[in-house]
Amino acid sequence: MRTISDLMNLKGKRALITGAVGGLGQEIALTIAELGGDLLLVDLPNTDYTTVKQKVLDSWDVQVECLDCDLENEVERNSLISKVNTDSKGLNILINNAAFVGSSELQGWGTAFEKQTLETWRRALEVNLTAPFHLCQALTPLLKNSAGANIINIGSIYGEYGPDWRLYDGTSMANPAAYGASKGGLMQLTRWLSTTLAPSIRVNAISPGGVFRNQPDLFVKRYETRTPLARMATENDFRGTIAYLASDMSSYVTGQVISVDGGWGVW
Repeated sequence: MRTISDLMNLKGKRALITGAVGGLGQEIALTIAELGGDLLLVDLPNTDYTTVKQKVLDSWDVQVECLDCDLENEVERNSLISKVNTDSKGLNILINNAAFVGSSELQGWGTAFEKQTLETWRRALEVNLTAPFHLCQALTPLLKNSAGANIINIGSIYGEYGPDWRLYDGTSMANPAAYGASKGGLMQLTRWLSTTLAPSIRVNAISPGGVFRNQPDLFVKRYETRTPLARMATENDFRGTIAYLASDMSSYVTGQVISVDGGWGVW
């Protein structure tokens, strides 16, 4: 019988993490490294990987490589895929964490439905759904030849449920249609891939609840009231689920969307 520590051990395995320098991306990287896994960190061109890389290397003896890629750009995705497929280092875990979240300054994004533009819709779907499809498809042959191969997609509660607009009243915050639609598509892609790539590759997703990032107090208080555990998430709240899905702790789990939302979805 394998011990729990053995099941969790990722030594000798390699994980590719997109959006690796973001708040959640860093926690994912630190989690994989703590379990012994080597890292391939991917983020936008001109990203400074210094902080997350140093955090990892200060604590764990793993290999860390960083590659720039604008996931909105198919040419850059092809370049990333070519490098991964030909570097002879293998790949055991693919974590599609990067997301197009826009900003209040982006025209046609954080605005009324009638003013949301096709351009921002297409951009969001390209990063949040097309890019994960592309990476999963192109890296499947490499994953199939690897021990414990699995894919983890990062979805959202807004890919499962409609937004509660009462939370947003009196704030400048937004919840564009393209974000929810793309995350919903990603979670359904997870289920589709799980049967298509079985038994060689497991495919699961995490559906995070809202993460506290200094949102307006009014929004935070409303969100906390709406959530059974009475608080917003922190990035640290996702480490256990990442460790579970990335390792052999979940060797008989595929096609699942695990909600890490403080109970948001039960009401």
